[in-house]
Amino acid sequence: MSAPLAGITVLDFSRVLAAPMATQILGELGATVVKVERPGTGDETRGFEPRLPQGESAYFFAFNRGKRSVTLDLKDERGRDVARRLAARADVVVENFLPGAMDRLGLGYADLAAENPGLVYVSATGFGQTGPDSARKGYDTVFQALSGIMAMTGEPDGPPAKTGVPVADMSSGLWIVIAALTGLAGRAGTGRGRHLDVSMMDVQLSLNALNAARLFALDEDPARTGTEHPGRVPSAAFEAADGGWLHISGSDQHWLPLCTTLGLDDLAADPTLRSNAGRVAHRDRVMHALRCAIATREREPLVKALRGADVPVGEVRSVREALTDPHAVARGVVAEFDHPTEGRFPALRTPLRDTAGAPPETSAPPLLGADTDTVLAELAGLDRTEIDGLRAAGVI
Repeated sequence: MSAPLAGITVLDFSRVLAAPMATQILGELGATVVKVERPGTGDETRGFEPRLPQGESAYFFAFNRGKRSVTLDLKDERGRDVARRLAARADVVVENFLPGAMDRLGLGYADLAAENPGLVYVSATGFGQTGPDSARKGYDTVFQALSGIMAMTGEPDGPPAKTGVPVADMSSGLWIVIAALTGLAGRAGTGRGRHLDVSMMDVQLSLNALNAARLFALDEDPARTGTEHPGRVPSAAFEAADGGWLHISGSDQHWLPLCTTLGLDDLAADPTLRSNAGRVAHRDRVMHALRCAIATREREPLVKALRGADVPVGEVRSVREALTDPHAVARGVVAEFDHPTEGRFPALRTPLRDTAGAPPETSAPPLLGADTDTVLAELAGLDRTEIDGLRAAGVI
């Protein structure tokens, strides 16, 4: 079966994380992604640590697989002209410059849509195309701080903390994909593209849906609760006798099996604890009893017993443990690709699975400018003399 986005061309002017993650996903779903980079340096993440044995950036490898790299100086009118010719053949443009920057280059939506009315144009910025902060810059942890996420992350008696993964970047990357697919779906009915505005700040605020519900219901700002859930008991991480950690969560139907497995007959017999509301009201008593009981048991046998009782539980694993778990291996979570300088290298496969076909192929991230000549000939219609002239002038 053909990939779902086969035949779609994405012109990618983005760099760093959120938007490159999005275009990588589009590429792994079958789109042809042309990544436009600065001559000589490319996407700044090519210089990020850590480095692989032959000098490539592991950071760049994580979000730029399966793309074709074209180097193009957008400060030069000749480079901008080539970019416009590429956009005329594209289905989707993704860019993450500050608002107005692409317009000043003559590469904004209005300019490109005049030549290509079906173009889907996604602008991904920190604060959006409008509003008093639209020109403000920021990175993942800045958005975690500004959105309230950082204030809620960490232990109750500790300082604010960032999340363990770049949640602002990665959640925004998913919304950039949604924006591109929304535009393509709309174009299928009308034949016309549209300009879609994705703000990382908006995305982070949208992640506050449950916290906002608490604020609106109780007029109470959510506080840091560590691994505990503010509205459910139990839902927390516990330390076992051997030093291993496990996370237990559940609803009312799991309460009695949990108590039975842990030998907490007194809690099981208390009718006030049969409902989540009762357990939340008596949080300190319940959590103390659970911690004491779990601290006497070794992790793996306890996890096995809880799973046998149908209690939702999971070991707190390292990243290495998570990626080598037999279930992850069976699902093909980790794939491999061949890179021209780094050789055989592993990568995380896109999590989307089509049950009627094989999972999307994972291919190597490009060397800087590796596809410039081919793309400019195929998509921009330049001949050998024109390409050589641009190279001699430093435009590519």
